[in-house]
Amino acid sequence: MATPAPFLHFVDQNAQKFVDRLAQAVAIPSVSVDGAYRPDVIRMSAWLNSQLTSLGVTTQLTDLGVHVVDGKELPLPPVILGKIGDDPKKKTVLVYGHYDVQPAEKSDGWDTEPFELVEDKETGRLVGRGSTDDKGPILGWLNVLEAHKSLGLDLPVNLRFCFEGMEESSSDGLDELIRSEVAKGNQGWFHGVDCVCISDNYWQNTRTPCLTYGLRGIAFFHMTVSGPGRDLHSGGFGRVVHEPMTDLIFLMGRLVAPDGTILIPGVEDMIAPPDAEERAIYEKLDYSIEDVDETAGASIALSDDKATVLMGRMRMPALSLHGIEGAFSGPGGKTVIPAHVAGKFSLRLVPPQTPASIETLVVKHVKEEFAKLKSKNTLTIELMGGGMPWVEDYKHWNYEAARRATEAVYKQTPDLTREGGSIPVTLTFAENLGVNVLLLPMGRGDDGAHSTNEKLDRSNFIEGSKLIGTYLYEVAAINA
Repeated sequence: MATPAPFLHFVDQNAQKFVDRLAQAVAIPSVSVDGAYRPDVIRMSAWLNSQLTSLGVTTQLTDLGVHVVDGKELPLPPVILGKIGDDPKKKTVLVYGHYDVQPAEKSDGWDTEPFELVEDKETGRLVGRGSTDDKGPILGWLNVLEAHKSLGLDLPVNLRFCFEGMEESSSDGLDELIRSEVAKGNQGWFHGVDCVCISDNYWQNTRTPCLTYGLRGIAFFHMTVSGPGRDLHSGGFGRVVHEPMTDLIFLMGRLVAPDGTILIPGVEDMIAPPDAEERAIYEKLDYSIEDVDETAGASIALSDDKATVLMGRMRMPALSLHGIEGAFSGPGGKTVIPAHVAGKFSLRLVPPQTPASIETLVVKHVKEEFAKLKSKNTLTIELMGGGMPWVEDYKHWNYEAARRATEAVYKQTPDLTREGGSIPVTLTFAENLGVNVLLLPMGRGDDGAHSTNEKLDRSNFIEGSKLIGTYLYEVAAINA
Protein backbone atom coordinates (compact mmCIF):
# COMPACT_ATOMS: atom_id res chain seq x y z
CA MET A 1 0.00 0.00 0.00
CA ALA A 2 1.73 3.14 -1.23
CA THR A 3 1.66 6.27 0.91
CA PRO A 4 -0.75 8.75 -0.73
CA ALA A 5 1.09 11.66 -2.31
CA PRO A 6 -1.53 14.13 -0.98
CA PHE A 7 -0.56 13.16 2.57
CA LEU A 8 3.11 13.93 1.97
CA HIS A 9 2.22 17.16 0.22
CA PHE A 10 -0.10 18.21 3.06
CA VAL A 11 2.69 17.80 5.61
CA ASP A 12 4.99 20.03 3.55
CA GLN A 13 2.30 22.65 2.96
CA ASN A 14 1.37 22.83 6.65
CA ALA A 15 4.87 22.75 8.09
CA GLN A 16 4.66 26.17 9.71
CA LYS A 17 1.28 25.37 11.24
CA PHE A 18 2.78 22.25 12.76
CA VAL A 19 5.74 24.20 14.14
CA ASP A 20 3.34 26.74 15.65
CA ARG A 21 1.48 23.93 17.39
CA LEU A 22 4.78 22.62 18.78
CA ALA A 23 5.43 26.10 20.13
CA GLN A 24 2.12 25.94 22.01
CA ALA A 25 3.11 22.63 23.56
CA VAL A 26 6.61 23.78 24.54
CA ALA A 27 5.13 26.89 26.19
CA ILE A 28 3.47 24.71 28.84
CA PRO A 29 6.19 23.92 31.44
CA SER A 30 5.04 20.38 32.15
CA VAL A 31 7.89 19.49 34.54
CA SER A 32 6.88 16.34 36.38
CA VAL A 33 9.72 16.04 38.89
CA ASP A 34 8.98 19.40 40.56
CA GLY A 35 5.70 19.53 42.46
CA ALA A 36 5.43 23.28 41.89
CA TYR A 37 4.80 22.56 38.20
CA ARG A 38 2.15 19.89 38.73
CA PRO A 39 -0.71 22.22 37.65
CA ASP A 40 1.18 22.81 34.39
CA VAL A 41 1.61 19.10 33.78
CA ILE A 42 -2.13 18.64 34.24
CA ARG A 43 -2.76 21.65 31.99
CA MET A 44 -0.59 19.98 29.36
CA SER A 45 -2.72 16.84 29.56
CA ALA A 46 -5.86 18.89 28.96
CA TRP A 47 -4.28 20.68 25.99
CA LEU A 48 -3.11 17.44 24.40
CA ASN A 49 -6.44 15.76 25.03
CA SER A 50 -8.31 18.61 23.31
CA GLN A 51 -5.98 18.34 20.31
CA LEU A 52 -6.64 14.61 20.00
CA THR A 53 -10.42 14.88 20.31
CA SER A 54 -10.50 17.68 17.73
CA LEU A 55 -8.83 15.27 15.30
CA GLY A 56 -11.40 12.53 15.81
CA VAL A 57 -9.74 10.47 18.54
CA THR A 58 -11.93 9.03 21.27
CA THR A 59 -10.09 9.61 24.54
CA GLN A 60 -10.21 8.96 28.25
CA LEU A 61 -8.26 10.94 30.84
CA THR A 62 -7.37 8.19 33.30
CA ASP A 63 -6.92 9.20 36.94
CA LEU A 64 -3.92 7.52 38.58
CA GLY A 65 -4.55 8.86 42.08
CA VAL A 66 -1.97 10.73 44.15
CA HIS A 67 1.63 10.44 45.30
CA VAL A 68 3.92 12.28 47.71
CA VAL A 69 6.61 14.73 46.57
CA ASP A 70 8.79 16.47 49.18
CA GLY A 71 6.28 15.56 51.87
CA LYS A 72 3.33 16.98 49.95
CA GLU A 73 0.54 14.90 48.45
CA LEU A 74 0.01 15.73 44.79
CA PRO A 75 -2.35 14.41 42.11
CA LEU A 76 -0.68 12.27 39.48
CA PRO A 77 -1.15 13.60 35.94
CA PRO A 78 -3.71 11.60 33.99
CA VAL A 79 -2.78 9.08 31.34
CA ILE A 80 -4.48 9.86 28.04
CA LEU A 81 -5.86 6.70 26.46
CA GLY A 82 -7.20 7.12 22.96
CA LYS A 83 -8.42 5.22 19.94
CA ILE A 84 -9.43 5.90 16.37
CA GLY A 85 -10.55 3.14 14.03
CA ASP A 86 -12.10 -0.24 14.79
CA ASP A 87 -11.89 -2.03 11.46
CA PRO A 88 -11.27 -5.76 12.13
CA LYS A 89 -9.67 -6.03 8.67
CA LYS A 90 -6.92 -3.57 9.64
CA LYS A 91 -3.94 -4.00 11.92
CA THR A 92 -3.98 -2.05 15.17
CA VAL A 93 -0.94 0.00 16.21
CA LEU A 94 -0.46 1.28 19.75
CA VAL A 95 1.44 4.57 20.03
CA TYR A 96 3.13 5.61 23.27
CA GLY A 97 4.60 8.98 24.25
CA HIS A 98 5.00 11.29 27.24
CA TYR A 99 3.96 14.91 27.60
CA ASP A 100 6.07 15.78 30.66
CA VAL A 101 9.56 17.26 30.43
CA GLN A 102 12.75 17.72 32.42
CA PRO A 103 13.31 20.89 34.49
CA ALA A 104 14.86 23.87 32.71
CA GLU A 105 15.88 27.37 33.78
CA LYS A 106 17.53 30.09 31.70
CA SER A 107 20.21 30.24 34.41
CA ASP A 108 21.17 26.63 33.65
CA GLY A 109 22.98 27.91 30.57
CA TRP A 110 20.20 28.18 28.00
CA ASP A 111 20.72 30.72 25.22
CA THR A 112 16.95 31.24 25.03
CA GLU A 113 13.98 30.98 27.36
CA PRO A 114 13.54 27.20 27.79
CA PHE A 115 9.74 27.23 27.52
CA GLU A 116 9.60 29.39 24.43
CA LEU A 117 10.17 27.60 21.13
CA VAL A 118 12.75 29.55 19.15
CA GLU A 119 13.61 28.70 15.57
CA ASP A 120 17.11 29.36 14.34
CA LYS A 121 16.44 30.23 10.72
CA GLU A 122 20.03 29.51 9.65
CA THR A 123 20.25 26.02 11.12
CA GLY A 124 16.54 25.10 11.20
CA ARG A 125 16.82 24.16 14.85
CA LEU A 126 13.68 24.39 16.97
CA VAL A 127 15.04 25.12 20.44
CA GLY A 128 12.93 24.59 23.54
CA ARG A 129 12.44 22.19 26.43
CA GLY A 130 10.48 19.16 25.27
CA SER A 131 10.95 19.90 21.57
CA THR A 132 12.55 16.49 20.96
CA ASP A 133 11.75 14.76 24.28
CA ASP A 134 8.92 14.04 23.75
CA LYS A 135 6.51 16.73 22.57
CA GLY A 136 7.81 16.91 19.01
CA PRO A 137 7.34 13.17 18.38
CA ILE A 138 3.87 13.20 19.99
CA LEU A 139 2.84 16.09 17.78
CA GLY A 140 4.14 14.18 14.78
CA TRP A 141 1.26 11.76 15.34
CA LEU A 142 -1.15 14.71 15.54
CA ASN A 143 0.24 15.94 12.22
CA VAL A 144 -0.56 12.56 10.67
CA LEU A 145 -4.08 12.62 12.07
CA GLU A 146 -4.71 16.17 10.88
CA ALA A 147 -3.51 15.40 7.37
CA HIS A 148 -5.84 12.43 7.03
CA LYS A 149 -8.81 14.24 8.50
CA SER A 150 -8.30 17.33 6.33
CA LEU A 151 -7.84 15.28 3.16
CA GLY A 152 -10.71 12.93 3.93
CA LEU A 153 -8.35 9.94 3.86
CA ASP A 154 -8.98 6.80 5.88
CA LEU A 155 -6.15 5.80 8.15
CA PRO A 156 -4.53 2.58 6.90
CA VAL A 157 -4.57 1.06 10.40
CA ASN A 158 -6.50 1.34 13.63
CA LEU A 159 -4.64 3.47 16.17
CA ARG A 160 -4.49 3.31 19.95
CA PHE A 161 -2.73 5.96 22.05
CA CYS A 162 -1.16 5.95 25.50
CA PHE A 163 0.30 9.32 26.51
CA GLU A 164 1.56 9.80 30.07
CA GLY A 165 2.75 12.75 32.15
CA MET A 166 5.24 11.10 34.54
CA GLU A 167 7.86 9.48 32.30
CA GLU A 168 10.58 11.81 33.58
CA SER A 169 9.61 10.84 37.13
CA SER A 170 9.56 7.03 37.08
CA SER A 171 6.16 6.69 35.30
CA ASP A 172 4.31 6.34 38.59
CA GLY A 173 1.15 4.30 38.14
CA LEU A 174 1.61 3.50 34.45
CA ASP A 175 2.63 -0.15 34.74
CA GLU A 176 -0.38 -0.87 36.94
CA LEU A 177 -2.68 0.85 34.45
CA ILE A 178 -1.32 -1.16 31.53
CA ARG A 179 -1.74 -4.44 33.38
CA SER A 180 -5.25 -3.41 34.41
CA GLU A 181 -6.28 -2.57 30.85
CA VAL A 182 -4.84 -5.82 29.51
CA ALA A 183 -6.75 -7.76 32.18
CA LYS A 184 -10.01 -6.26 30.91
CA GLY A 185 -9.66 -8.24 27.68
CA ASN A 186 -11.88 -6.99 24.88
CA GLN A 187 -13.20 -4.25 27.18
CA GLY A 188 -9.74 -2.73 27.61
CA TRP A 189 -8.16 0.06 25.59
CA PHE A 190 -5.36 -2.21 24.33
CA HIS A 191 -7.52 -5.05 23.04
CA GLY A 192 -6.53 -6.21 19.57
CA VAL A 193 -3.18 -4.35 19.45
CA ASP A 194 -0.84 -5.97 16.92
CA CYS A 195 2.31 -3.95 17.57
CA VAL A 196 3.63 -0.94 19.45
CA CYS A 197 5.50 2.10 18.12
CA ILE A 198 7.40 4.50 20.40
CA SER A 199 9.22 7.63 19.24
CA ASP A 200 11.19 8.60 22.34
CA ASN A 201 14.76 8.06 21.22
CA TYR A 202 17.19 9.47 18.67
CA TRP A 203 19.46 8.76 15.74
CA GLN A 204 22.98 7.76 16.72
CA ASN A 205 24.35 10.71 14.79
CA THR A 206 23.09 13.67 12.76
CA ARG A 207 22.84 12.02 9.33
CA THR A 208 21.64 8.40 9.48
CA PRO A 209 18.14 7.31 10.56
CA CYS A 210 17.96 4.25 12.77
CA LEU A 211 15.60 1.70 14.27
CA THR A 212 16.24 0.81 17.89
CA TYR A 213 15.69 -2.72 19.17
CA GLY A 214 17.26 -2.55 22.63
CA LEU A 215 17.45 -0.29 25.68
CA ARG A 216 19.46 -0.38 28.85
CA GLY A 217 17.64 -0.63 32.13
CA ILE A 218 18.35 1.58 35.12
CA ALA A 219 18.88 1.41 38.88
CA PHE A 220 18.93 4.82 40.63
CA PHE A 221 20.46 5.11 44.12
CA HIS A 222 20.39 7.68 46.91
CA MET A 223 23.21 7.43 49.48
CA THR A 224 23.17 9.59 52.64
CA VAL A 225 25.88 10.17 55.24
CA SER A 226 24.78 11.92 58.43
CA GLY A 227 26.84 13.03 61.43
CA PRO A 228 26.56 16.14 63.59
CA GLY A 229 23.23 17.42 64.80
CA ARG A 230 23.67 20.64 62.81
CA ASP A 231 26.03 22.27 60.31
CA LEU A 232 29.37 23.08 61.93
CA HIS A 233 32.07 25.73 61.44
CA SER A 234 35.17 24.17 59.93
CA GLY A 235 37.41 26.45 61.99
CA GLY A 236 36.06 25.00 65.18
CA PHE A 237 35.43 21.43 64.12
CA GLY A 238 37.78 20.70 61.20
CA ARG A 239 39.93 17.66 62.12
CA VAL A 240 37.87 17.34 65.26
CA VAL A 241 34.86 15.33 64.00
CA HIS A 242 34.08 12.80 61.31
CA GLU A 243 32.83 14.90 58.40
CA PRO A 244 29.92 13.49 56.36
CA MET A 245 31.16 15.11 53.14
CA THR A 246 34.57 13.46 53.46
CA ASP A 247 32.97 10.06 53.93
CA LEU A 248 30.59 10.57 51.02
CA ILE A 249 33.31 11.65 48.61
CA PHE A 250 35.33 8.56 49.58
CA LEU A 251 32.33 6.32 48.88
CA MET A 252 31.46 7.99 45.58
CA GLY A 253 35.07 7.48 44.49
CA ARG A 254 34.77 3.74 45.14
CA LEU A 255 31.93 3.26 42.66
CA VAL A 256 33.46 3.95 39.24
CA ALA A 257 36.91 4.58 37.78
CA PRO A 258 37.74 7.53 35.50
CA ASP A 259 37.89 5.15 32.53
CA GLY A 260 34.29 4.06 33.18
CA THR A 261 35.13 0.72 34.79
CA ILE A 262 32.55 -0.15 37.43
CA LEU A 263 34.34 -0.88 40.71
CA ILE A 264 31.49 -2.79 42.36
CA PRO A 265 32.48 -6.48 42.40
CA GLY A 266 30.27 -8.71 40.31
CA VAL A 267 28.55 -6.06 38.19
CA GLU A 268 30.71 -6.32 35.08
CA ASP A 269 31.21 -10.07 35.56
CA MET A 270 27.53 -10.59 34.63
CA ILE A 271 28.19 -9.56 31.02
CA ALA A 272 29.84 -11.97 28.58
CA PRO A 273 32.40 -10.37 26.26
CA PRO A 274 31.33 -9.92 22.62
CA ASP A 275 32.36 -12.47 20.04
CA ALA A 276 33.74 -11.47 16.65
CA GLU A 277 30.31 -11.58 15.00
CA GLU A 278 28.75 -9.23 17.54
CA ARG A 279 31.67 -6.83 17.45
CA ALA A 280 31.27 -6.66 13.67
CA ILE A 281 27.75 -5.27 14.12
CA TYR A 282 29.17 -2.25 15.93
CA GLU A 283 31.99 -1.86 13.44
CA LYS A 284 29.46 -1.49 10.61
CA LEU A 285 27.31 1.22 12.20
CA ASP A 286 27.53 4.68 10.67
CA TYR A 287 29.13 6.26 13.70
CA SER A 288 32.52 7.68 14.58
CA ILE A 289 34.48 9.13 17.47
CA GLU A 290 33.91 12.50 15.82
CA ASP A 291 30.17 11.96 16.33
CA VAL A 292 30.82 11.46 20.03
CA ASP A 293 32.86 14.66 20.16
CA GLU A 294 30.21 16.63 18.26
CA THR A 295 27.37 15.44 20.47
CA ALA A 296 29.33 15.89 23.70
CA GLY A 297 30.66 19.28 22.68
CA ALA A 298 34.26 18.30 23.38
CA SER A 299 36.84 15.66 22.49
CA ILE A 300 36.34 13.48 25.59
CA ALA A 301 35.49 9.96 24.35
CA LEU A 302 36.84 7.18 26.60
CA SER A 303 38.41 5.40 23.63
CA ASP A 304 39.49 6.07 20.07
CA ASP A 305 38.02 2.73 18.97
CA LYS A 306 34.51 3.12 17.54
CA ALA A 307 33.29 -0.36 18.41
CA THR A 308 34.50 -0.04 22.01
CA VAL A 309 32.66 3.27 22.43
CA LEU A 310 29.46 1.93 20.87
CA MET A 311 29.52 -1.19 23.03
CA GLY A 312 30.03 1.05 26.04
CA ARG A 313 26.83 2.83 25.10
CA MET A 314 24.70 -0.11 24.00
CA ARG A 315 25.73 -3.48 25.40
CA MET A 316 27.74 -2.70 28.54
CA PRO A 317 26.51 -1.43 31.93
CA ALA A 318 27.52 2.07 33.01
CA LEU A 319 27.66 3.89 36.34
CA SER A 320 27.29 7.68 36.49
CA LEU A 321 27.54 10.06 39.43
CA HIS A 322 24.81 12.70 39.31
CA GLY A 323 25.17 15.04 42.25
CA ILE A 324 25.47 15.76 45.96
CA GLU A 325 22.63 17.18 48.04
CA GLY A 326 23.21 19.16 51.21
CA ALA A 327 26.59 20.56 50.21
CA PHE A 328 27.18 24.31 49.94
CA SER A 329 27.16 25.30 46.27
CA GLY A 330 26.54 29.03 46.31
CA PRO A 331 28.96 31.89 45.62
CA GLY A 332 31.56 32.97 48.15
CA GLY A 333 33.79 31.14 50.58
CA LYS A 334 31.36 29.65 53.07
CA THR A 335 33.34 27.12 55.13
CA VAL A 336 30.61 25.05 56.70
CA ILE A 337 30.81 21.35 57.52
CA PRO A 338 27.43 19.96 56.36
CA ALA A 339 25.58 17.89 58.95
CA HIS A 340 24.40 15.46 56.33
CA VAL A 341 24.93 15.03 52.60
CA ALA A 342 23.48 12.69 50.00
CA GLY A 343 25.01 11.37 46.80
CA LYS A 344 22.96 10.39 43.76
CA PHE A 345 24.15 7.85 41.22
CA SER A 346 22.70 5.36 38.77
CA LEU A 347 23.66 2.28 36.84
CA ARG A 348 22.47 1.59 33.30
CA LEU A 349 21.77 -2.11 33.01
CA VAL A 350 21.91 -4.69 30.23
CA PRO A 351 20.62 -8.27 30.11
CA PRO A 352 20.77 -10.35 32.27
CA GLN A 353 21.06 -7.62 34.92
CA THR A 354 17.99 -6.51 36.88
CA PRO A 355 17.52 -3.66 39.38
CA ALA A 356 17.10 -6.23 42.17
CA SER A 357 20.29 -8.14 41.37
CA ILE A 358 22.27 -4.90 41.04
CA GLU A 359 20.85 -3.51 44.30
CA THR A 360 22.24 -6.47 46.21
CA LEU A 361 25.74 -5.93 44.85
CA VAL A 362 25.71 -2.13 45.26
CA VAL A 363 24.47 -2.10 48.85
CA LYS A 364 26.94 -4.79 49.90
CA HIS A 365 29.87 -2.94 48.32
CA VAL A 366 28.99 0.48 49.71
CA LYS A 367 28.51 -0.85 53.24
CA GLU A 368 31.81 -2.74 53.11
CA GLU A 369 33.65 0.39 51.90
CA PHE A 370 32.00 2.51 54.59
CA ALA A 371 33.05 0.03 57.28
CA LYS A 372 36.68 0.52 56.23
CA LEU A 373 36.44 4.18 57.28
CA LYS A 374 35.63 3.31 60.91
CA SER A 375 33.52 6.45 60.85
CA LYS A 376 31.09 7.48 63.58
CA ASN A 377 28.77 8.91 60.95
CA THR A 378 25.66 7.06 59.80
CA LEU A 379 25.17 5.66 56.29
CA THR A 380 21.92 4.89 54.52
CA ILE A 381 21.60 3.76 50.92
CA GLU A 382 18.46 2.88 49.00
CA LEU A 383 17.32 2.04 45.51
CA MET A 384 15.02 4.91 44.51
CA GLY A 385 13.80 3.48 41.23
CA GLY A 386 14.61 1.04 38.50
CA GLY A 387 13.73 -0.28 35.10
CA MET A 388 14.51 -3.51 33.30
CA PRO A 389 16.66 -3.67 30.14
CA TRP A 390 14.89 -4.63 26.92
CA VAL A 391 15.94 -6.29 23.63
CA GLU A 392 13.48 -6.91 20.77
CA ASP A 393 13.34 -9.10 17.64
CA TYR A 394 14.41 -6.74 14.87
CA LYS A 395 13.50 -9.29 12.18
CA HIS A 396 9.79 -8.90 12.99
CA TRP A 397 7.42 -7.43 10.38
CA ASN A 398 7.01 -4.33 12.58
CA TYR A 399 10.68 -3.50 12.04
CA GLU A 400 10.50 -4.43 8.38
CA ALA A 401 7.65 -1.94 7.92
CA ALA A 402 9.70 0.75 9.66
CA ARG A 403 12.73 -0.04 7.49
CA ARG A 404 10.69 0.32 4.31
CA ALA A 405 9.17 3.58 5.55
CA THR A 406 12.60 4.99 6.40
CA GLU A 407 13.96 4.10 2.97
CA ALA A 408 10.92 5.70 1.33
CA VAL A 409 11.20 8.99 3.22
CA TYR A 410 14.94 9.38 3.79
CA LYS A 411 16.25 7.30 0.86
CA GLN A 412 18.54 5.52 3.33
CA THR A 413 18.58 2.12 4.95
CA PRO A 414 18.39 2.74 8.72
CA ASP A 415 21.00 1.51 11.14
CA LEU A 416 19.86 -1.11 13.65
CA THR A 417 20.88 0.04 17.09
CA ARG A 418 20.58 -0.60 20.78
CA GLU A 419 20.27 2.54 22.88
CA GLY A 420 22.00 3.56 26.07
CA GLY A 421 18.99 5.18 27.71
CA SER A 422 16.04 3.65 29.49
CA ILE A 423 12.32 3.62 28.66
CA PRO A 424 10.93 1.11 31.18
CA VAL A 425 7.42 1.10 29.68
CA THR A 426 8.86 -0.55 26.56
CA LEU A 427 9.34 -3.81 28.40
CA THR A 428 5.99 -3.41 30.18
CA PHE A 429 4.19 -3.28 26.83
CA ALA A 430 6.21 -6.17 25.41
CA GLU A 431 5.57 -8.45 28.38
CA ASN A 432 1.91 -7.62 29.00
CA LEU A 433 0.63 -7.27 25.43
CA GLY A 434 2.83 -10.00 24.00
CA VAL A 435 3.51 -8.01 20.83
CA ASN A 436 6.56 -6.56 19.10
CA VAL A 437 7.67 -3.09 20.24
CA LEU A 438 9.46 -0.75 17.84
CA LEU A 439 11.46 2.37 18.68
CA LEU A 440 11.20 4.68 15.68
CA PRO A 441 13.12 7.90 16.41
CA MET A 442 12.31 11.35 15.08
CA GLY A 443 15.22 13.39 16.44
CA ARG A 444 18.95 13.45 15.86
CA GLY A 445 21.81 12.42 18.11
CA ASP A 446 22.76 16.02 18.92
CA ASP A 447 19.28 17.13 20.08
CA GLY A 448 20.41 17.47 23.69
CA ALA A 449 17.42 15.93 25.43
CA HIS A 450 17.64 16.60 29.20
CA SER A 451 20.34 19.19 28.50
CA THR A 452 20.49 22.94 27.92
CA ASN A 453 19.36 24.26 24.53
CA GLU A 454 17.38 21.10 23.73
CA LYS A 455 16.32 21.19 20.09
CA LEU A 456 14.57 19.34 17.31
CA ASP A 457 15.58 20.12 13.75
CA ARG A 458 12.67 21.45 11.70
CA SER A 459 13.52 18.99 8.94
CA ASN A 460 13.36 16.06 11.37
CA PHE A 461 10.01 17.27 12.70
CA ILE A 462 8.50 17.52 9.23
CA GLU A 463 10.19 14.51 7.61
CA GLY A 464 9.64 12.58 10.83
CA SER A 465 5.90 13.25 10.54
CA LYS A 466 6.02 11.82 7.02
CA LEU A 467 8.01 8.86 8.35
CA ILE A 468 5.50 7.78 10.98
CA GLY A 469 2.64 8.25 8.53
CA THR A 470 4.44 6.18 5.90
CA TYR A 471 5.22 3.57 8.55
CA LEU A 472 1.48 3.10 9.12
CA TYR A 473 0.96 2.41 5.41
CA GLU A 474 3.83 -0.08 5.40
CA VAL A 475 2.36 -1.85 8.44
CA ALA A 476 -0.95 -2.11 6.59
CA ALA A 477 0.72 -3.50 3.47
CA ILE A 478 3.07 -6.04 4.99
CA ASN A 479 2.13 -9.69 5.35
CA ALA A 480 2.12 -10.50 9.06
